[in-house]
Amino acid sequence: MKKIISVFAMVLSCIYVAPVFSQVHERTIDEIKQESILRAEKGAYPLGGLNPQDVREALSYINTRDRDDWAAGFSKVAAKYMEMGQQASDSKVAGEAYKKAWRLYYFAQWPVPNSAGKKLAYEHALEAYAKYSKTLDNPMKVIEIPFEGKLIHAYVRMPKNATGPVPMILAISGLDSRKETVAESYSQVLDKGIGYLAVDSPGTGQAPVKVGPGAGRMFSALLDYMAQQPEMDKTRIVVSGVSFGGYWATDLAFREKSRILGSVAQSPPVDEFFQKQFLYKNTLGNREYLFDLAPAFINVFEGASNVNDLAKLMPRMSLKAQGLLNQPSAPMLVVTGAKDTQVPISDIELLMRSGDVPKDAWINPQGGHLGRQLKGWTDPVIFTEIIIPWELRLIEASKKR
Repeated sequence: MKKIISVFAMVLSCIYVAPVFSQVHERTIDEIKQESILRAEKGAYPLGGLNPQDVREALSYINTRDRDDWAAGFSKVAAKYMEMGQQASDSKVAGEAYKKAWRLYYFAQWPVPNSAGKKLAYEHALEAYAKYSKTLDNPMKVIEIPFEGKLIHAYVRMPKNATGPVPMILAISGLDSRKETVAESYSQVLDKGIGYLAVDSPGTGQAPVKVGPGAGRMFSALLDYMAQQPEMDKTRIVVSGVSFGGYWATDLAFREKSRILGSVAQSPPVDEFFQKQFLYKNTLGNREYLFDLAPAFINVFEGASNVNDLAKLMPRMSLKAQGLLNQPSAPMLVVTGAKDTQVPISDIELLMRSGDVPKDAWINPQGGHLGRQLKGWTDPVIFTEIIIPWELRLIEASKKR
């Protein structure tokens, strides 16, 4: 009788657990196609900057959810622009073609390069962006900083005709954005006398470490580097991070308070986000995200190969669990949307009550992740109208101290 009860209990356990780990709520390929076209037409993430016609063509080549099938479809369209760039005699025409190729290759590897085809697409994206950057009037410098036997790859652009050390933005990419993406976002600060250093966050792009406790040390190494550059004003460095990059921007606001002027964090995970319950109920199959949010996190976490691993590894990344939130912090701007399903609003509320200095917040009541809306508040608009003005005010105020 005991054996029968034991077996029955095991069966019930299996019935209960199976739906939790399944991907049944993920979009089908047809749903992904429909949603991708909608977002491309609205200029919404992650298809901002992509021509809807190019998106439709790429999607016409894709028939399955296979990662390499996805990569091949968008890479095929991207390759045409690479050829245009190579054949163009005018550098500006070539630059525009390479920029389009980069965006398409970037989306070919989206959200993360976790298959052979997507890894190849990412390599092509880097190549296309390098060719595009060489056509810019204001050149971009690619830097490689030795770090624990590896290299931190980053982009640096400085304002033209700078006469002395200039304020800097340390721009950190998110889970599926890249240093190239944030470099584009911050190109508009150059004519305001500010430079930037753009870098991939841990576990993404060319970052030398994956996500895990202490991974933020790579940013401390970057601050060391910036402090040694005579053209950079080490007393006026503002950190900026999007999404999971916002986590690192928040981490630095506490850990590196004495070395940064302030920090901007867009929808930063803080505590509840890292808990097992949130992972199963909100991250798995999240439909605000286009597709594969959980697989993307698996790809960036050190030691993770499945959702079970994530459930064990994520709680230790909580800033509350690490005891940071009761420490002094740098000034912060926290940006999010009240309807964000990827990072709970409770994390934002907790962060706003933490540290020792008042923080500024911009919360879009109709916005989702990062405060985005399909109409109006797209990523470029939020950067231009909210984030950069706050950074400029902070930097300007520092002159009076």
